[in-house]
Amino acid sequence: MGIDLALIWAVIIIFGVMMYVVMDGFDLGIGILFPFVQAEGDRDVMMNTVAPVWDGNETWLVLGGAALFGAFPMAYSVVLEALYLPLILMLVGLIFRGVAFEFRFKARAHKRHIWDKAFIWGSLVATFFQGVALGAFIEGFKVVDRKFVGGTLDWLTPFTLFSGLGLIVAYALLGCTWLIMKTEGPLQQKMHEVARPLALVLLAVIGVVSLWTPIAYPQIADRWFSMPNLVWFMPVPLLVLVTFYQLLRAVQRRAHYLPFLLTLVLIFLGYSGLGISLWPNIIPPSISIWDAAAPPQSQGFMLVGTLFILPFILGYTFWSYYVFRGKVTHDDGYH
Repeated sequence: MGIDLALIWAVIIIFGVMMYVVMDGFDLGIGILFPFVQAEGDRDVMMNTVAPVWDGNETWLVLGGAALFGAFPMAYSVVLEALYLPLILMLVGLIFRGVAFEFRFKARAHKRHIWDKAFIWGSLVATFFQGVALGAFIEGFKVVDRKFVGGTLDWLTPFTLFSGLGLIVAYALLGCTWLIMKTEGPLQQKMHEVARPLALVLLAVIGVVSLWTPIAYPQIADRWFSMPNLVWFMPVPLLVLVTFYQLLRAVQRRAHYLPFLLTLVLIFLGYSGLGISLWPNIIPPSISIWDAAAPPQSQGFMLVGTLFILPFILGYTFWSYYVFRGKVTHDDGYH
């Protein structure tokens, strides 16, 4: 029995994308929350909670894109052509967000507001178009003879726009609970106050998406309510409700670490629901990971290098978060 290289690569890409969503999600969320915090010192603290690690988080985005290109070149070409505009706009947002990190602390006081706006809008634009791309991926792509045959603006639909707004709420909650964990005093109290309404809005978003998706896309409804997928999917809504309840309780008790951990569980459950809806298709609605896979020789050659470098990426990621663990105060600086 041979090794299923396509499956191994799919797992690597799924893991890489999940790591990116979690790690870049909370620092994009901090940018989304910036308008709700006006005190200059508190804004400094917000950025300082992620300033030492934010650029390392981008590694997972690069890994996912490179792995898709090498292991599933057909999927890479179709997705890139179908989502060219939202992906470019997402990268522009990430560039503005990244530049704002470096320039804001060096700017004179009267010009700092420029980089605050770059940080806010970069975070919003990057998050929104990530959500748009996710919504378009759920909707699926028109493919004939292994080529994308849809239009340039096929991604622009009510569902994808709602997905973009929904991801803004999700990242905002992730950033909010991260700040609860990493800060103290009035800023932490402010985040505790913001967390509850954000969680309730996110619950509403998940409810709308959960109804909209099977109604609008029969192929996903068939997956949800057919065996054995139904067995895998049934626990997800219940776990989401239980997690939300525990999250609201943790926020009410003014817990420090539990809200962030529970938000991570919500992100994972949403990711699991997406996987159940689409697996094993890498180009929805009908092209599987095996149909889109590169030749085994190419996948095997790349796998050797990837398995060598992955422990180093995981190692320095863990080490950087370990070194900068603990609370961030107004006395901590980033230069």
